[in-house]
Amino acid sequence: MTNKKVQWILWVGLIVILALYPKVFGPYYTNVFVTFAIFAVFSVSLNMLLSYTGLLSFGHAMFFGIGGYGTALALKHIHGLSLLPAVLIGLLSAAIFGLILCPLVVRVSGTAFAMLHLAFGELIHVLALKLRGITGGEDGIGGFPIPPFSIPGVVSINMRAPENFYYFAIVVLGVSLWAMWFLTKTPFGQIQVGVRDNAMRIDYLGFKVPQTKAVVYVVAAAFAGVAGSIYALFQNLISSGALNVFTSFTPITMTMVGGIGSFFGPILGAAIIQMIEELSTRFTEQVELVVGLILILVILYAPLGCVGLFRSLKQEWSVRSARRARLENAS
Repeated sequence: MTNKKVQWILWVGLIVILALYPKVFGPYYTNVFVTFAIFAVFSVSLNMLLSYTGLLSFGHAMFFGIGGYGTALALKHIHGLSLLPAVLIGLLSAAIFGLILCPLVVRVSGTAFAMLHLAFGELIHVLALKLRGITGGEDGIGGFPIPPFSIPGVVSINMRAPENFYYFAIVVLGVSLWAMWFLTKTPFGQIQVGVRDNAMRIDYLGFKVPQTKAVVYVVAAAFAGVAGSIYALFQNLISSGALNVFTSFTPITMTMVGGIGSFFGPILGAAIIQMIEELSTRFTEQVELVVGLILILVILYAPLGCVGLFRSLKQEWSVRSARRARLENAS
Protein backbone atom coordinates (compact mmCIF):
# COMPACT_ATOMS: atom_id res chain seq x y z
CA MET A 1 0.00 0.00 0.00
CA THR A 2 1.45 3.37 -1.04
CA ASN A 3 1.97 6.28 1.34
CA LYS A 4 -0.69 8.29 -0.48
CA LYS A 5 -3.31 5.58 0.08
CA VAL A 6 -2.37 5.38 3.75
CA GLN A 7 -2.77 9.16 4.04
CA TRP A 8 -6.20 9.03 2.42
CA ILE A 9 -7.29 6.24 4.78
CA LEU A 10 -6.07 8.26 7.79
CA TRP A 11 -7.88 11.39 6.62
CA VAL A 12 -11.12 9.50 6.01
CA GLY A 13 -10.79 7.87 9.45
CA LEU A 14 -10.23 11.28 11.07
CA ILE A 15 -13.31 12.73 9.35
CA VAL A 16 -15.44 9.79 10.50
CA ILE A 17 -14.17 10.16 14.08
CA LEU A 18 -14.92 13.90 14.08
CA ALA A 19 -18.39 13.29 12.64
CA LEU A 20 -19.28 10.68 15.27
CA TYR A 21 -17.55 12.40 18.22
CA PRO A 22 -20.57 14.30 19.67
CA LYS A 23 -22.83 11.26 19.33
CA VAL A 24 -20.35 8.98 21.11
CA PHE A 25 -18.98 11.25 23.86
CA GLY A 26 -21.93 13.53 24.64
CA PRO A 27 -22.26 17.30 25.19
CA TYR A 28 -19.61 17.79 27.90
CA TYR A 29 -16.70 16.22 26.04
CA THR A 30 -17.94 17.79 22.81
CA ASN A 31 -17.51 21.20 24.45
CA VAL A 32 -14.07 20.16 25.69
CA PHE A 33 -13.09 19.21 22.15
CA VAL A 34 -14.33 22.53 20.73
CA THR A 35 -12.23 24.37 23.32
CA PHE A 36 -9.21 22.28 22.32
CA ALA A 37 -9.78 23.06 18.63
CA ILE A 38 -10.06 26.81 19.31
CA PHE A 39 -6.78 26.93 21.21
CA ALA A 40 -5.11 24.63 18.69
CA VAL A 41 -5.80 27.19 15.94
CA PHE A 42 -4.73 30.01 18.27
CA SER A 43 -1.46 28.20 19.04
CA VAL A 44 -0.73 27.36 15.40
CA SER A 45 -1.29 31.01 14.44
CA LEU A 46 1.39 31.99 16.99
CA ASN A 47 3.58 29.17 15.69
CA MET A 48 3.50 30.81 12.25
CA LEU A 49 5.48 33.62 13.84
CA LEU A 50 7.56 31.64 16.34
CA SER A 51 8.64 28.44 14.60
CA TYR A 52 8.52 29.51 10.95
CA THR A 53 9.68 33.13 11.14
CA GLY A 54 11.57 33.22 14.45
CA LEU A 55 9.39 35.92 16.05
CA LEU A 56 8.22 35.45 19.65
CA SER A 57 5.16 37.50 20.62
CA PHE A 58 4.06 38.10 24.21
CA GLY A 59 0.92 39.89 23.03
CA HIS A 60 -0.73 37.52 20.55
CA ALA A 61 -3.91 37.51 22.67
CA MET A 62 -4.76 41.00 21.41
CA PHE A 63 -5.62 39.51 18.00
CA PHE A 64 -7.55 36.68 19.63
CA GLY A 65 -9.55 39.18 21.70
CA ILE A 66 -10.06 41.67 18.88
CA GLY A 67 -11.45 38.88 16.69
CA GLY A 68 -13.89 37.96 19.45
CA TYR A 69 -14.91 41.57 20.08
CA GLY A 70 -15.32 42.20 16.34
CA THR A 71 -17.76 39.30 15.98
CA ALA A 72 -19.64 40.12 19.20
CA LEU A 73 -20.05 43.82 18.37
CA ALA A 74 -21.14 43.02 14.82
CA LEU A 75 -23.82 40.58 16.00
CA LYS A 76 -24.96 43.02 18.70
CA HIS A 77 -25.31 46.07 16.47
CA ILE A 78 -25.95 44.80 12.94
CA HIS A 79 -29.48 43.45 12.75
CA GLY A 80 -29.95 40.36 10.62
CA LEU A 81 -26.23 39.63 10.24
CA SER A 82 -25.65 35.97 9.38
CA LEU A 83 -23.07 33.70 10.96
CA LEU A 84 -20.28 33.46 8.37
CA PRO A 85 -20.08 37.24 7.80
CA ALA A 86 -19.87 37.66 11.59
CA VAL A 87 -16.85 35.32 11.72
CA LEU A 88 -15.36 37.12 8.71
CA ILE A 89 -15.71 40.44 10.55
CA GLY A 90 -13.74 38.95 13.45
CA LEU A 91 -11.04 37.78 11.04
CA LEU A 92 -10.87 41.18 9.31
CA SER A 93 -10.81 43.07 12.62
CA ALA A 94 -7.73 41.18 13.77
CA ALA A 95 -6.08 41.33 10.33
CA ILE A 96 -6.62 45.10 10.02
CA PHE A 97 -5.18 45.69 13.48
CA GLY A 98 -2.20 43.51 12.54
CA LEU A 99 -1.83 45.57 9.35
CA ILE A 100 -1.77 48.76 11.44
CA LEU A 101 0.93 47.43 13.75
CA CYS A 102 3.14 45.63 11.24
CA PRO A 103 5.02 48.69 9.81
CA LEU A 104 6.44 49.20 13.30
CA VAL A 105 6.89 45.70 14.68
CA VAL A 106 8.40 43.97 11.62
CA ARG A 107 11.48 46.17 11.83
CA VAL A 108 12.52 44.64 15.14
CA SER A 109 13.12 41.07 16.25
CA GLY A 110 14.18 39.02 19.25
CA THR A 111 13.61 40.53 22.68
CA ALA A 112 12.47 43.87 21.26
CA PHE A 113 9.71 42.17 19.25
CA ALA A 114 8.53 40.15 22.26
CA MET A 115 8.51 43.09 24.69
CA LEU A 116 6.90 45.47 22.20
CA HIS A 117 4.01 43.05 21.88
CA LEU A 118 3.77 42.72 25.63
CA ALA A 119 3.36 46.51 25.79
CA PHE A 120 0.79 46.62 22.98
CA GLY A 121 -1.11 43.71 24.48
CA GLU A 122 -1.37 45.42 27.86
CA LEU A 123 -2.42 48.66 26.16
CA ILE A 124 -5.29 46.93 24.35
CA HIS A 125 -6.26 45.12 27.56
CA VAL A 126 -6.47 48.42 29.47
CA LEU A 127 -8.45 50.05 26.65
CA ALA A 128 -10.94 47.16 26.77
CA LEU A 129 -11.37 47.79 30.50
CA LYS A 130 -11.71 51.56 30.17
CA LEU A 131 -13.97 51.78 27.10
CA ARG A 132 -16.90 50.33 29.00
CA GLY A 133 -19.49 51.82 26.65
CA ILE A 134 -18.07 49.81 23.74
CA THR A 135 -16.49 46.71 25.27
CA GLY A 136 -18.55 46.30 28.45
CA GLY A 137 -15.43 46.69 30.62
CA GLU A 138 -14.74 43.78 32.95
CA ASP A 139 -18.19 42.31 32.24
CA GLY A 140 -17.52 42.11 28.52
CA ILE A 141 -20.14 41.62 25.84
CA GLY A 142 -22.51 38.73 26.35
CA GLY A 143 -25.92 37.55 25.37
CA PHE A 144 -25.57 38.71 21.77
CA PRO A 145 -27.71 36.82 19.24
CA ILE A 146 -26.22 33.70 17.64
CA PRO A 147 -27.73 33.59 14.14
CA PRO A 148 -28.39 30.31 12.35
CA PHE A 149 -26.00 29.09 9.71
CA SER A 150 -27.97 29.79 6.58
CA ILE A 151 -27.64 29.63 2.84
CA PRO A 152 -30.60 31.62 1.45
CA GLY A 153 -33.12 29.35 -0.17
CA VAL A 154 -31.12 26.21 0.65
CA VAL A 155 -30.64 25.56 4.38
CA SER A 156 -30.91 27.19 7.79
CA ILE A 157 -29.31 25.41 10.77
CA ASN A 158 -29.87 26.49 14.37
CA MET A 159 -26.50 27.20 16.02
CA ARG A 160 -27.99 27.18 19.52
CA ALA A 161 -27.92 23.38 19.38
CA PRO A 162 -24.49 22.30 20.76
CA GLU A 163 -24.07 19.52 18.21
CA ASN A 164 -24.75 21.86 15.27
CA PHE A 165 -22.31 24.45 16.60
CA TYR A 166 -19.69 21.71 17.05
CA TYR A 167 -19.84 20.82 13.35
CA PHE A 168 -19.72 24.48 12.32
CA ALA A 169 -16.76 25.24 14.61
CA ILE A 170 -14.81 22.15 13.56
CA VAL A 171 -15.24 22.95 9.87
CA VAL A 172 -14.17 26.60 10.27
CA LEU A 173 -11.23 25.76 12.53
CA GLY A 174 -10.23 22.78 10.37
CA VAL A 175 -10.18 24.94 7.23
CA SER A 176 -8.08 27.50 9.14
CA LEU A 177 -5.54 24.84 10.11
CA TRP A 178 -5.40 23.54 6.56
CA ALA A 179 -4.86 27.06 5.18
CA MET A 180 -1.95 27.71 7.54
CA TRP A 181 -0.44 24.29 6.79
CA PHE A 182 -0.77 24.91 3.04
CA LEU A 183 1.00 28.26 3.39
CA THR A 184 4.00 26.56 5.02
CA LYS A 185 4.27 24.19 2.02
CA THR A 186 4.37 26.96 -0.59
CA PRO A 187 7.55 28.75 -1.76
CA PHE A 188 6.54 31.59 0.53
CA GLY A 189 6.72 29.15 3.44
CA GLN A 190 10.33 28.39 2.51
CA ILE A 191 11.07 32.11 2.53
CA GLN A 192 9.59 32.26 6.04
CA VAL A 193 12.04 29.61 7.22
CA GLY A 194 14.85 31.44 5.45
CA VAL A 195 14.00 34.64 7.30
CA ARG A 196 14.14 32.70 10.56
CA ASP A 197 17.47 31.01 9.79
CA ASN A 198 19.36 33.73 7.93
CA ALA A 199 17.52 36.97 7.20
CA MET A 200 20.60 38.55 5.61
CA ARG A 201 20.90 35.80 3.02
CA ILE A 202 17.20 36.12 2.15
CA ASP A 203 17.74 39.85 1.66
CA TYR A 204 20.72 39.15 -0.63
CA LEU A 205 18.53 36.82 -2.69
CA GLY A 206 16.23 39.74 -3.43
CA PHE A 207 13.36 39.06 -1.03
CA LYS A 208 12.25 41.92 1.18
CA VAL A 209 12.54 40.73 4.78
CA PRO A 210 10.29 43.38 6.45
CA GLN A 211 7.55 42.85 3.85
CA THR A 212 7.79 39.06 4.27
CA LYS A 213 7.47 39.42 8.03
CA ALA A 214 4.50 41.76 7.52
CA VAL A 215 2.61 39.20 5.42
CA VAL A 216 3.22 36.43 7.96
CA TYR A 217 2.28 38.78 10.78
CA VAL A 218 -1.06 39.72 9.22
CA VAL A 219 -1.85 36.08 8.40
CA ALA A 220 -1.07 35.01 11.98
CA ALA A 221 -3.22 37.87 13.32
CA ALA A 222 -6.12 36.93 11.03
CA PHE A 223 -6.22 33.29 12.11
CA ALA A 224 -5.88 34.24 15.77
CA GLY A 225 -8.93 36.44 15.08
CA VAL A 226 -10.81 33.42 13.69
CA ALA A 227 -10.04 31.48 16.88
CA GLY A 228 -11.22 34.43 18.98
CA SER A 229 -14.39 34.77 16.91
CA ILE A 230 -15.33 31.10 17.37
CA TYR A 231 -14.47 31.40 21.07
CA ALA A 232 -16.85 34.35 21.46
CA LEU A 233 -19.63 32.48 19.66
CA PHE A 234 -18.97 29.33 21.67
CA GLN A 235 -19.10 31.12 25.04
CA ASN A 236 -21.69 33.69 23.87
CA LEU A 237 -19.39 36.09 25.73
CA ILE A 238 -16.16 37.96 25.15
CA SER A 239 -14.47 39.95 27.91
CA SER A 240 -11.18 41.68 28.67
CA GLY A 241 -9.85 38.38 30.03
CA ALA A 242 -9.35 37.26 26.41
CA LEU A 243 -6.82 40.09 26.00
CA ASN A 244 -4.67 39.68 29.11
CA VAL A 245 -1.08 38.50 29.24
CA PHE A 246 -2.02 35.06 30.60
CA THR A 247 -4.05 34.40 27.45
CA SER A 248 -0.98 35.41 25.42
CA PHE A 249 1.17 32.89 27.29
CA THR A 250 -1.31 30.05 26.69
CA PRO A 251 -0.33 29.40 23.03
CA ILE A 252 3.35 29.82 23.94
CA THR A 253 3.00 27.11 26.60
CA MET A 254 1.11 24.82 24.21
CA THR A 255 3.71 25.31 21.50
CA MET A 256 6.61 24.60 23.84
CA VAL A 257 4.96 21.49 25.28
CA GLY A 258 3.96 20.17 21.86
CA GLY A 259 7.11 21.06 20.00
CA ILE A 260 8.69 24.21 18.57
CA GLY A 261 9.69 23.89 14.94
CA SER A 262 6.82 21.60 14.00
CA PHE A 263 3.47 22.58 12.48
CA PHE A 264 1.59 19.89 14.41
CA GLY A 265 3.48 20.48 17.67
CA PRO A 266 1.11 23.21 18.93
CA ILE A 267 -1.89 20.99 18.15
CA LEU A 268 -0.37 18.18 20.21
CA GLY A 269 0.51 20.68 22.94
CA ALA A 270 -3.06 22.02 23.01
CA ALA A 271 -4.36 18.45 23.41
CA ILE A 272 -1.89 17.68 26.21
CA ILE A 273 -2.61 20.90 28.12
CA GLN A 274 -6.36 20.38 27.70
CA MET A 275 -6.12 16.85 29.11
CA ILE A 276 -3.92 18.00 32.00
CA GLU A 277 -6.39 20.75 32.88
CA GLU A 278 -9.36 18.37 32.73
CA LEU A 279 -7.63 15.84 34.98
CA SER A 280 -6.23 18.47 37.36
CA THR A 281 -9.60 20.09 38.04
CA ARG A 282 -10.81 16.79 39.52
CA PHE A 283 -8.18 16.91 42.26
CA THR A 284 -7.13 20.53 42.77
CA GLU A 285 -8.05 24.11 41.98
CA GLN A 286 -4.40 25.00 41.33
CA VAL A 287 -4.51 24.06 37.66
CA GLU A 288 -2.04 26.79 36.67
CA LEU A 289 0.48 25.36 39.16
CA VAL A 290 0.22 21.91 37.58
CA VAL A 291 0.61 23.32 34.05
CA GLY A 292 3.59 25.38 35.24
CA LEU A 293 5.29 22.30 36.66
CA ILE A 294 4.73 20.42 33.40
CA LEU A 295 6.22 23.34 31.47
CA ILE A 296 9.30 23.38 33.73
CA LEU A 297 9.83 19.64 33.18
CA VAL A 298 9.50 20.09 29.41
CA ILE A 299 12.02 22.97 29.37
CA LEU A 300 14.51 20.98 31.46
CA TYR A 301 14.24 17.56 29.83
CA ALA A 302 12.60 18.08 26.43
CA PRO A 303 13.37 21.64 25.25
CA LEU A 304 12.04 20.86 21.75
CA GLY A 305 8.75 19.57 23.17
CA CYS A 306 7.07 16.22 22.70
CA VAL A 307 7.60 16.20 18.95
CA GLY A 308 11.31 16.93 19.40
CA LEU A 309 11.57 14.21 22.05
CA PHE A 310 9.92 11.72 19.72
CA ARG A 311 12.29 12.67 16.89
CA SER A 312 15.31 12.26 19.19
CA LEU A 313 14.15 8.84 20.37
CA LYS A 314 13.45 7.79 16.78
CA GLN A 315 16.90 8.90 15.67
CA GLU A 316 18.58 7.13 18.59
CA TRP A 317 16.63 3.96 17.81
CA SER A 318 17.73 4.15 14.15
CA VAL A 319 21.38 4.59 15.17
CA ARG A 320 21.22 1.65 17.57
CA SER A 321 19.49 -0.53 14.97
CA ALA A 322 22.16 0.34 12.38
CA ARG A 323 24.95 -0.38 14.89
CA ARG A 324 23.36 -3.71 15.80
CA ALA A 325 23.02 -4.63 12.13
CA ARG A 326 26.71 -3.85 11.49
CA LEU A 327 27.77 -6.01 14.46
CA GLU A 328 25.65 -8.91 13.22
CA ASN A 329 27.13 -8.62 9.71
CA ALA A 330 30.66 -8.45 11.12
CA SER A 331 30.12 -11.59 13.16
